Amino acid sequence: MSTSGEHGYPDTGHTRTHLPGGDPYGGAPRRTPRSSSRSLITVVGVVVLLIAAIAFANRDNSPSPNTPAKGAPHQPAAPTAPSGTTPVPTTENGIPTHFPHTQQGAESAAANYAVALGSDGMFNTGKRHAIVQTIAVPSSASRLQSGFDADYSAAFLKKVGLTEDGNAPQGSTFVNRTLPAGSKVSSFSDGAATVEVWCSGMFGLAGDRSTNPVTSSWFTVTLKLRWSDNDWKVLDSSQRTGPTPVTGDNPVSGADEISKAVQEFGGFTYAR
Repeated sequence: MSTSGEHGYPDTGHTRTHLPGGDPYGGAPRRTPRSSSRSLITVVGVVVLLIAAIAFANRDNSPSPNTPAKGAPHQPAAPTAPSGTTPVPTTENGIPTHFPHTQQGAESAAANYAVALGSDGMFNTGKRHAIVQTIAVPSSASRLQSGFDADYSAAFLKKVGLTEDGNAPQGSTFVNRTLPAGSKVSSFSDGAATVEVWCSGMFGLAGDRSTNPVTSSWFTVTLKLRWSDNDWKVLDSSQRTGPTPVTGDNPVSGADEISKAVQEFGGFTYAR
């Protein structure tokens, strides 16, 4: 019914918010790579530059069949697109809908629904109900909504430092964002599909006085989908931890930088 794991989902007995040791916003230096690694990177970089220079010097400047001749009209660059067909053009309550009745369509639906279920909107009653009613199989909507309402209780909101409406306290920014990294179909038929979506996520409160700083996590959301009313809809959902890569050597950003990034960088819709 509800998702559980390491991300910003309710504490139903499985959710755990790990707080990093020390001051998370203090900018403490991370482990620095050894000098031998830097030397190797420098050598590789020089070799790459030399190869590029040689290729440039030896290139054939005569026009090729695929190269426009001088003076030809400028051709615009092709837009970057996900692998597969064009994403769906319709949305409801800000969520893409009416996915193709195909395996690829089920994967696209699952990725977008994982984002919706892992968003800050789930912490507000009105927004949560709109999300559930948009993505759920009609026969399962009431069950899912009741379960989520119980999970996102006033006690849970208070525990993570939010108001009863799911808002951050004054001077802080609430962050709860899910970022799909890939998807996998576990089972598929004409009327049903089970899709696993591998995600990274951010959750916490960005602010100088926050006791729940923004942390990152990796988890896999499994969505059972049904073909209903000419669209893929959610029958049930669950979540498990990982797969989790090794944390990189990036320095931790301050609360102000995190707040600004979340406010300035919008999210995406996803297609396989």
